[in-house]
Order: sequence, then structure tokens, then C-alpha cells
Amino acid sequence: APGNLNSDGQNLLVYGKEFGNVFIGVQPSFGYEGDPMRLLFAKSASPHHGFAAYYTYLEKIFKADAVLHFGTHGSLEFMPGKQVGMSGTCYPDRLISSLPSAYLYAANNPSEATIAKRRSYSATVSYLTPPAENAGLYKGLKELKELISSYQGLRENEGRGPAIINSIISTAYTCNLDKDVDLPDMETYDALADTLENRDAIAGAVYSQIMQIESRLLPCGLHTVGVPPTAEEAIATLVNIAQLDRPEDDIEGLPRVIASSIGRDVNDVYRGNNNGVLEDVELNTRIVEASRAAVRALVQQSTGNDGRVKEVSSFFDDIGGAFGQLMGQKKPWTQAIIDAGFPAVSEERLAPLFAYLEFCLKQVVKDNELGGIMELLNGEFLMPAPGGDPIRNPEVLPTGRNMHALDPSAIPTGAAVEVAEDVVRKLLEKLKDENDGMYPESIAFTLWGTDNIKTYGESLAQVLALVGVRPVPDSLGRVNKVELIPLEQLGRPRVDVVVSCSGVFRDLFINQMNLMDRGIKLAAEADEPDDMNFVRKHAKEQAEELNVSLRDAAARVFSNSAGSYSANVGLAIENGGWEDESQLQDQFLTRKGFAFNADKPGMMEQQADLFKSALKTVDVTFQNLDSSEISITDVSHYYDSDPTKVVQGLRDDKKKPMALMADTTTANAQVRTLSETVRLDARTKLLNPKFYEGMLSTGYEGVREITKRLRNTMGWSATAGDVDNFVFEDANSVFIEDPAMQQRLLDTNPNAFRDMVTTFLEANGRGYWDTSEENIERLQELYAEVEDRIEGV
Repeated sequence: APGNLNSDGQNLLVYGKEFGNVFIGVQPSFGYEGDPMRLLFAKSASPHHGFAAYYTYLEKIFKADAVLHFGTHGSLEFMPGKQVGMSGTCYPDRLISSLPSAYLYAANNPSEATIAKRRSYSATVSYLTPPAENAGLYKGLKELKELISSYQGLRENEGRGPAIINSIISTAYTCNLDKDVDLPDMETYDALADTLENRDAIAGAVYSQIMQIESRLLPCGLHTVGVPPTAEEAIATLVNIAQLDRPEDDIEGLPRVIASSIGRDVNDVYRGNNNGVLEDVELNTRIVEASRAAVRALVQQSTGNDGRVKEVSSFFDDIGGAFGQLMGQKKPWTQAIIDAGFPAVSEERLAPLFAYLEFCLKQVVKDNELGGIMELLNGEFLMPAPGGDPIRNPEVLPTGRNMHALDPSAIPTGAAVEVAEDVVRKLLEKLKDENDGMYPESIAFTLWGTDNIKTYGESLAQVLALVGVRPVPDSLGRVNKVELIPLEQLGRPRVDVVVSCSGVFRDLFINQMNLMDRGIKLAAEADEPDDMNFVRKHAKEQAEELNVSLRDAAARVFSNSAGSYSANVGLAIENGGWEDESQLQDQFLTRKGFAFNADKPGMMEQQADLFKSALKTVDVTFQNLDSSEISITDVSHYYDSDPTKVVQGLRDDKKKPMALMADTTTANAQVRTLSETVRLDARTKLLNPKFYEGMLSTGYEGVREITKRLRNTMGWSATAGDVDNFVFEDANSVFIEDPAMQQRLLDTNPNAFRDMVTTFLEANGRGYWDTSEENIERLQELYAEVEDRIEGV
């Protein structure tokens, strides 16, 4: 004691500053950077002396009346102890002691907010996630869109059409789109000798790809507490709310109403768009643009000269609206859709959706975040509200209320099961196509608490669907039973699963873990042929190998030990203190190898051998991406729990499993490979001027956010090996080769810039990025320069 964290060797240091009767302090870190070996422990270790001193100072010396934990999230609530019902020996209880705790928490993260309530006795105040906009296009991608636009006008011109296709192919190669689109060989291909049909197919495939990038939602900058979104930001949110069908409220999505006005089903348009059918890609783009124009027309009615929404003018209960109707005038949004080229759109069918969007607009721009904080600090009652994705569930708005999750016994809901079955169908179709018509035998799944709250159990329902099991709700809608779907009805083999649950999922959804375990064991014990029931096939092999009963061998639901969270892979990569990939893989297996058993509920037993034996059979690793605010390089959680290279190391043939991601962030749900998703994320965020300029405009913290995404990208190299070389190469061009950008980063946040330079050097040193000697020398010189700047030399 006192160790070397928050200490000068003799004294314990508390970092912060007093402003009269307010103390603003920096919560100490978890403490792993002081002792990287602690990352390997199966259970989480106790807090270091500096952490304990910090809360002791607040209570005993500063004598705080209350504590406000600011932003998502700290480490107090994740300290070791029981999952719920803290006792005096649990660290969160001992640290917060008798201090009243208010916690400002992101509205889209109800699962971890629930942990903060249960384990650190906090009352939460929700805040809006950063405003989102469409990612847009830049550089070569923008040029590609212009070329495709020219081609559409001249496609039948035998001279110009083929020449433009040759330019499209060469520009697509320059933008590295050959990784995502099957492009012909540039050396040997001549568009003039090809058919019009094939030329259309090439243009359609490239167009589909760049429109996925253009329309992806992008959090721009950071949210400032107490500042509601501008009109432009509100439009981006409402366009995404308008996309979704809401059958429970009798509301049709805007794309569906627009498509049906020309006699098309929007799902067919999506299918054609995803397959690169030029006509459908163009139609989908026009539908998207008409949707944006309609929502803009709604919001502009209430926008002031300063670009902010003041009082929301209602079109549904005012006299003006009725007068306009008498005069035969179209509503502004209907007119906008007509002007966008859909003259037959039905105003009557649009009415329920736009009444709903008007209500949502009022909620989006309401501002009670600072008010909510003050209500809590004044010891007053703060109104409760659900947490989750504001696009899927606008009842999350307005923010500034005390957040709660949902009734865990009610998931998965019927709607979630329906969406899950659709995703599973797309997933298995993709896998069959890529595997000579053969189904995968086993899929490794990662389940998250927040995702299942936002989607009402979609990913949980996907696990059950793969195994061929159906959740059965009782008369009150509680889901506590499962039944086996007969093989003849299922029409395919039962696919085995290995489920890795996050620590938060384990805390919130223990009953759903019970449901999954019972469903999987039901499948394992079904008397069916091995070639139609891979769960049974593998369980029989494991029972023999490990000398256990068939039922015990069918354990497939794993997580951390009680009171522990994460595989610590993210922490190891963030701190740089890992030797090689085998260390990361051992951490994952040690920390995640606790099995749930429905026959002994409430116990998480260490079953490392069973975990390894189950993972050894995996052909595919799979995760879900359910909301646009948090993507796979925004946080370390996704790669922290990714078992791709773990499975590769365990498999007898050492073959790397296919890594896939389901993207249900829009109405057009898609299944992509992990490398496709990483490329899409890099193009829409890290390499996108709209993203990094938005971040830089927020100053110090913005540079840290950019660096964080670079390091998380490297995390995917470490756990899955699915990051293309061009991602690091292009990031180096944007942030390091440009002297002006270099200077901006250095001046704004030298520490984060040093971390960025270190990450590039580390990516090269570990073999993830192959680049020129010149680039490496520049980075080494920069590192020395930044060190001197930080040291004040």
C-alpha cells in the first residue's frame, strides 16, 4: 500500500477541483493498467487503494451532500460483489456508503443504467444520445455517385455508356469497393464488349454499396446536456422513426406508403436493392429522398430563424389545417412527396404516421435534462421513463427522466420473434449459398443486455429459432415455457448454438437464460437423426468425450461468474499491456467459461472444458447490431466478446469460422460479414470528414473519440483478423500525413494524439498493418515530438 495508482508513493491523490461548495473530480480507473495480470483472473479483483480513497474523501473529508456521476459510465457499479441485493461486504456498497447518488445516463443504455441502480443505489437522469445525421459521401465515393447518375442518363448510348462503366470500375477499385462488390478484372474487362444487362448489374451493385454508406446514421459530435437538437438533427431522427412499420399502433412506415403509391411492396424494393438491381437501387434512393423531403416539410413548419424548433405547430388539431382541407390544399409533407415524383401517394394513409411524427417532434425537442438533475439534487421525485433506442421506441423521449428497463418476463415478444425468424432465414440462406448448400452445424452467439431491451428480445429469439424452439407466452404475456417445433414444420436441421452472455445480460435476464438452456436441452434430448439435429449430434459427442450425461453436455449458455463483467480483452487492448493473441484468447475462455444450468438455477459453474468443447464445433460467429448510435468501433464491448480467433485456435482443423453481423438498424435488415461491417463502419465514421470534423468541433473530447475508434478498429484485428489494410492506410493519410490535421490534433489534445500515434505503431508492430518504412519513421518522429510537447520540453 498505497500502490502506484492515484498515489505519489507516500500520499493518496484525489484528482479534482473545488468551486465553492461543489467539487468536480475524476473517478479513478479500474486499476488494471497498474497490474495487467489481473485481467486474466476469472473473477474481478478488488478496487485499488486510490479508488477507495476517492469515495472516502467525498464522504468523510469534503462531506458531500450528494454525488452526481456524470455520463455513461464509470466503474463504481461494476466493482465485485453480489449481482443484486448488495451487502456490506460488496464493494459498490462499501464505496458509495451513505452518499445519495444521482447518475446522468445515456437514454439508449437502460441495461447498464439498471446495474447502476441495483449495485450503486443511483437514481438515473437520462440524456439524449449525440445528434445523428446521414453519413453522406466524400472523395471517390461522391465521384462514383456522380458517374452512376451520368450512366443512368446514357446507359443505352453505345459510345458513352460503356466508357462510364469503365470509369465506375476503376474508381470503385480506387475506393477499395472490390472487397464488397464483385467487380470484373480492370486489366482484361472492356465494357464495350459486354451486354447492357451486365453493365447495369455492375452499376447497380456499386450504387447499392455507396447508398448503404450514404444513408447510414452517424452520430455527429457529442451531446451537450440541456441543449435540445437543432431542426436538422430532429429531421434525421424523425426520418428514421418514420421508416419503421408500427402495426401495434396501426402506423405504416413512410417507405411502405410511398412504394405502394406506385404499386410496389417496399420489401421487394429492399430485396432488389440489396441484390444490386439497378432499377430497384434507384427507386429505393428516390423513396429515401422523398421520405427526407416529407419529414423536412413537417419540421420546417415549426423551425425558427435560428434553425431550432420552438413551438411545434400542429396540423391535426388546428383550425388552419381544417381550413386548408376545405380549400383542397395538400398537407406540406404530401406535397413534398408528390414533388419528389410520387403523385399518387395517399394523404389518408399518411395521416396516422404524420400525427405520430408530430408528437415525436414535440418529445425530441423538449428539454428537461438540467431540470431533471436539479429535481434529484433537491430530493424531489423524478418522473420515470423507459430507456432504449429512441427510434424504435420514441416513448424514451423526452430525456431528463428516471430511466427503467422492461418487464424481463415479457420477452421475447411476438413481434421480436417474427423479426428474429426473418433474420435467421437470411442468415441461413447466406451461409448455405457460401457453403455449397450445406447448413452450418454450430453458431457462436453473443447476447447483450441493452440490445435485448431495445429490441424486446430479438437476439434471444434468434437463438431459439436456430435450435428450432418456440417461446410460449402464458395468458398474461409472460414467456416462461418453450416448445419444440417439429422437424417437418421446421424444414431444416436444428442448428447448434454456443451462447456467450454479457455480465449485464446475466444480471437482467436470468429467466431468459433458463428459457434458452431448457430449449437447447429439449432439442438435445429429442429422438431425431444426427444429420437433422446438430444440437443432439454434438451433445452426444461431448457426453462421451467428457464422460458426463447428455443433458449436462448440452450446456450452451455461458457468461462470467456472478459479480464479474466482460472478458477484459477490451481493457487489455486499450492499455496495450498484452503479449500476444493467445493471452487475449485465454482471458476470454477463463472469464466467460461459467455455464448456466436450468437444473441448478442461480449457480454459474466454471465449465471451461465444456465451453472449449462446444466452441470447437463452431462454424460461424454471430453478433447483432441493433441501433445506429452504437456501432462496432464505437465501443470495445463488441470485440471484447468476439470469439472468432478463439474458435479458430480450438478447432481441430484450425480453420477460421465465418464471422457475421446482423444489421437491424433500419427497416431493411441485412446480414453482412464482419469484414464488410468493419469497412462500412470505417467509411462512415473514422475516414468520413463529416464524422471527424464533427468530433473535432467539440474540442478535447472529440480527439479522444477519434482515437478510440482507431483503437477499437485494431481490436477487431486482434480478435477476428477482419480489418483490411486500407483502413489503417487511409486513416494514416487522413490524420498523420496531412500536416495541418496533425497540428490540429496535437494542439487540441496532445495525450489522445499520442495514443493515436501509438495505436498506428502497435498495429504495424503486431502485423495488422503493412505500410512503408517512410510512414513508420514519420510516426516514430511524431511520437518523440508529442512526448516532448506533453513533458513541456
